[in-house]
Amino acid sequence: MTAEVAEVRQDIATARERNRLRSILAGSAGNLVESFDWFVYAAFGLYFSKVFFPGGDPTTQLLNTAAVFGVGFFARPFGAWVMGLYGDRIGRKAAMVVSVSLMCAGSLIIALCPGHDRIGVAAPAILVFARILQGMSMGGEYGASATYLSEMAQRKTRGFWSGIFYSTLIAGQLLAMLVLLVLTAFLSAAEMQAWGWRVPFFMGGGLALAVFWLRRGMDETPSFEARTGPKATTLGLIRSHPREALTVIGLTAGGTLAYYTYTTYIQKFLVNTAGFAKDQANLITAGGLLVFMLVNPLIGAISDRVGRRAILLTFGVLGAAMTWPLLSTLAATDSVWAAFGLTTLALIVVAHYSSVNAVVKAELFPTEVRALGVALPYSIANAAFGGTAEYVALAFKQAGHESWFFTYVTVVIAASLLVYLLMRDTRRHSRIAED
Repeated sequence: MTAEVAEVRQDIATARERNRLRSILAGSAGNLVESFDWFVYAAFGLYFSKVFFPGGDPTTQLLNTAAVFGVGFFARPFGAWVMGLYGDRIGRKAAMVVSVSLMCAGSLIIALCPGHDRIGVAAPAILVFARILQGMSMGGEYGASATYLSEMAQRKTRGFWSGIFYSTLIAGQLLAMLVLLVLTAFLSAAEMQAWGWRVPFFMGGGLALAVFWLRRGMDETPSFEARTGPKATTLGLIRSHPREALTVIGLTAGGTLAYYTYTTYIQKFLVNTAGFAKDQANLITAGGLLVFMLVNPLIGAISDRVGRRAILLTFGVLGAAMTWPLLSTLAATDSVWAAFGLTTLALIVVAHYSSVNAVVKAELFPTEVRALGVALPYSIANAAFGGTAEYVALAFKQAGHESWFFTYVTVVIAASLLVYLLMRDTRRHSRIAED
């Protein structure tokens, strides 16, 4: 009888682990698709900028396109606020279902929107509206999915799964680049500008619909189901957890600026400053992203042994020391392999932030305000520093002082380094009670 009971318990435990893994993978798949939908805009900006902003030189057109990219980021805090409260009150799973629905709508609107030559100023206005929807989606998606993954993963492997979480974001961006490479291989530049850029937005809308149905079948997290604290409120977060919220803003600022500098702006930088052809810039960026995607889980797993703070300190020190010389050298190189090596090196440094940032934020907050605490301060920092990275870089370039952007990135990373020095290691002081 004892053996039979033990066997039943083992079967139950095995089933739970399968459900846990299936739910984590389902959440990660949705994260990949949302990331694809979000980054398609950045990847294809070189091709559709003239469709919505026909006036001016190429730098001005890219500047306008980057401004709309930034608008999407400034919608993220609102989405983070609404979805964070929703995720803490109704459930992490419910918030993730809503977020992917908004992303689907935004992608399909962009795919179907006529250009400036047909509807005039209404075209960029519709583009802005669609990016606001996508910005709200991404703002809510990050907090809900980062919280969901951190609560579903076991304590001893949370860093590894945090790395997987960010790898799915990168995979979505890499998929956007892959679609770009495939389309540019089969379509002419004229065809890309005329209609080819719409293809990935249609793809993103269709994939988001598939994820919508996939997420409806996920389990809710044990932490949320066992919550006993007060109902989440914005005022409650500010009053009870101001230090944690400010820590999230501080640790995110340098990391998100570096991330968007080397994953989205770098494509334009290689074309507009270093003088590479668009196809060469696409290949360099895609190769760097592939390495970046692969190293994140590895560094996340290392954080499960040495702690999150040590990993963040590595990013802060190397990022502050290497940014200026790396970008200035990249601007002067004419070798594809050298550009790939420099870009990849920069991304490996950034991986020391990206691999652990999701779990660090989740470990700072108690269950009742975790989704809001992860999402809202992160999105504020993301909008202020990540969403404006391209615009600030292009504005400095247009003013004739491009190297000032290198200094700006260095200073913001150094400011985040101070936060890493002052914060506690969340692996040892995690507020996620469940294993």
